Amino acid sequence: MSTWRDDPNAIPPWNERPKCHCGFRTWLQVWTDTLPQGKKGCRFFKCPDIDDDFKACTFMQCIDTRPLGRVSFQEEQERQVRQQQIRLKGKEDELKRRRAKLGQIEATLKIQEEQLQAREVQLKREADEQKNRYKEPAQSSTSDGRNKKGKFLHFTQ
Repeated sequence: MSTWRDDPNAIPPWNERPKCHCGFRTWLQVWTDTLPQGKKGCRFFKCPDIDDDFKACTFMQCIDTRPLGRVSFQEEQERQVRQQQIRLKGKEDELKRRRAKLGQIEATLKIQEEQLQAREVQLKREADEQKNRYKEPAQSSTSDGRNKKGKFLHFTQ
């Protein structure tokens, strides 16, 4: 089923016409000037007040990129294929950027993991040293001949 966009003689329904900057529904126009080259016969929407009283609204929205009837089906298919290739290339580039970013994040996480492991080893070593420090004074106090009050024991014969 063809729509008004496909038929060069069809008029779009009122509710499908875009609104211009002024808030009015636009008019459907056909380009009649020979310049710019290749635009003659193209359809576009324009503000209904564009020519009245030198209004500032310059709203124009093209419907056809080329004049209807001059483009063969094969040319249109080729154009669509090129556009699809361009979109796919853009998505491919985006994926490459994301992969590179993920690689950077992975490298950062690996470095952080190594730092964390080194810190864990250091904390374990410090904890072991601290345990040994508390054990050594208790053992040495009984081995050097002192009693619990810190006095020397006197041995008599």
